[in-house]
Amino acid sequence: MKIKLDENIPASLQEAIEDLGHDVDTVISEGIAGHDDDDVWRYASEAGRFLITQDLDFSDIRRFVPGNHHGILLVRLRDPGLHALTARILGLFQTERVDAWSACLVVATDTKLRIRRPK
Repeated sequence: MKIKLDENIPASLQEAIEDLGHDVDTVISEGIAGHDDDDVWRYASEAGRFLITQDLDFSDIRRFVPGNHHGILLVRLRDPGLHALTARILGLFQTERVDAWSACLVVATDTKLRIRRPK
């Protein structure tokens, strides 16, 4: 799976997710940190990458309609510190069938996982 980590996701996850067999790019390494959401989205879309972010702007399913993109994982933790984010995201990649999330909007909280699939 081709993945892009937004700047609000620990860059240290890049290597850990790559070790699980995924192709991971980051907003920071691409030099677009600080750019607006439209730029981040354009870069992720053009590269065919699944976006992992904490940015609520990407939760708007009217704008980001499941089936019309490569997928979004929106992580919404009560206390989104470095360790909590790393543990939750890496845990999902180790226990879930993330390849099945292509074209979906996935919302992960501390205890729940909601998947909006294409219709």
